[in-house]
Amino acid sequence: MRLFILCCLFLWSVPANAQEIAGVMVQETLKNDDGTVMHLNGAGIRSKFFFDIYIAELYMEHPSNVAGEVINGGGRKRITMQFLYDEVGKDKLIEGWNEGFTGNTSAAEIATLQARINQFNSMFVDVKKGDLIVLDFVPDQGTFVTIAKQEKGVIPGKDFNDALLRIWLGDKPVDKGLKEKMLSYNK
Repeated sequence: MRLFILCCLFLWSVPANAQEIAGVMVQETLKNDDGTVMHLNGAGIRSKFFFDIYIAELYMEHPSNVAGEVINGGGRKRITMQFLYDEVGKDKLIEGWNEGFTGNTSAAEIATLQARINQFNSMFVDVKKGDLIVLDFVPDQGTFVTIAKQEKGVIPGKDFNDALLRIWLGDKPVDKGLKEKMLSYNK
């Protein structure tokens, strides 16, 4: 009987609009200050060399399970990265960003974006387990970068956000399994 009551209490305490990944509750929807609702497009774990690095979540105002529609589509978009690994240094983060940009963006586009990529990279610091990076795209404003609850700045341009999304969703994604999870939205 006690076990039954404990199970009931546990189920009652878990929000109905959330799922759990590696002990972290991932919300199915987010409501922004302006009232815009974004839906979880997909979420998964970024692993490297058998280590779980972070949980990535992709939220969209207009979700889709097609990479091109996600990247090229309009509306608000948010990627969150909840770190699971003990510590990831600033240099490793920047190295990862640069590899992701160059692996999924043409040389001509990189040349156009380079100043903004440099601005983006300059915002990063070492992150520790439990830290959250939020990359929040707002149309006509840009990509807002928040690291461990500190607003770092805004990178203008949808073209920058498109290149950023291709790091996870492009032809050479950072993690193919994670790409599939981030595109797992069911209509």
